Amino acid sequence: FHHTSTSHLCSCSKTISDEKYQDPFQLGRKDLKNLYEDIKKELLVSAAELKEMCDYYFDGRGKAFRPMIVVLMARACNIHHNNSKEVQASQRSVAIIAEMIHTASLVHDDVIDDANSRRGKRTLNQIWGERKAVLAGDFILSAASVALARIGNTTIISVLTQVIEDLVRGEFLQLGSKENENERFAHYLEKTFKKTASLIANSCKAVSILGCPDPKVHEIAYQYGKNVGIAFQLIDDVLDFTSCADHLGKPTAADLKLGLATGPVLFACRQFPEMNAMIMRRFSKPGDVERARKYVLQSDGVQQTTYLAQRYCHAATREIRKLRPSPEREALVHLTEMVLMRDK
Repeated sequence: FHHTSTSHLCSCSKTISDEKYQDPFQLGRKDLKNLYEDIKKELLVSAAELKEMCDYYFDGRGKAFRPMIVVLMARACNIHHNNSKEVQASQRSVAIIAEMIHTASLVHDDVIDDANSRRGKRTLNQIWGERKAVLAGDFILSAASVALARIGNTTIISVLTQVIEDLVRGEFLQLGSKENENERFAHYLEKTFKKTASLIANSCKAVSILGCPDPKVHEIAYQYGKNVGIAFQLIDDVLDFTSCADHLGKPTAADLKLGLATGPVLFACRQFPEMNAMIMRRFSKPGDVERARKYVLQSDGVQQTTYLAQRYCHAATREIRKLRPSPEREALVHLTEMVLMRDK
């Protein structure tokens, strides 16, 4: 990670020829029809207020990015294994469970971060208060666990419960920081894997297990999800510095305000060593956030983090190309480009 040469990075837009182009959202749409209605069925609840809180989050306006990757991976693995064109009910359940776990983690994150906005609207903790928001997150997680048990496959239960453990461990990693500068980047990438990429990696692995008995395919699915997940978060960390708040749906420089040193900050540190002291005090002194933001934008921190994300996306593409050709495989390749090009 210390030295990234730009020469070997190909232009993203040229990776796929036009005739092969597959829009992941178009291709995944048929399997995600009624996704949010099905999630609400899992969240059947008598308490009116709890129902209102769940409905507020599962309003159907989300991009359903994670479920889409999961159903595309399911189809790609099924085609690879026996040319089956159908998504199994249990594979679609994994997509639903992934979105539920993800949303529960967002609800809890917003409480920990005391966040005011998410996806362009007020957070649950702002409207209903912290205690009820924590309970709503717990409730969504418990409903996901019930849905997971219903699949009735102990391997799948083991793979997806790993995600919940990783989310908690990742949050603990985020609350801590490394004094040793050399350990900081490894700490950051481990936190990024646990908080963001583990869900995508293990959900992809779960549908591959359900669709194909070959352990090599399970590893391909896992590695694809892991690499895309890390790249997704790296770009998220870049957007915290480069995107305007209206576009992002949450305040910019939010990570600095939370005391977090993300990729752009850690790279900028090499050019501006005076940032180390700020990192150690978690940008808590007056003016720290503004100064750190200025240093990041003056350095090549944003550029280096983007290069790193490109490398993870190239790794994801290399993995998924090991599967048999299919429209879904090409859509998963294209998705790596969309991750790099997104602006919110």
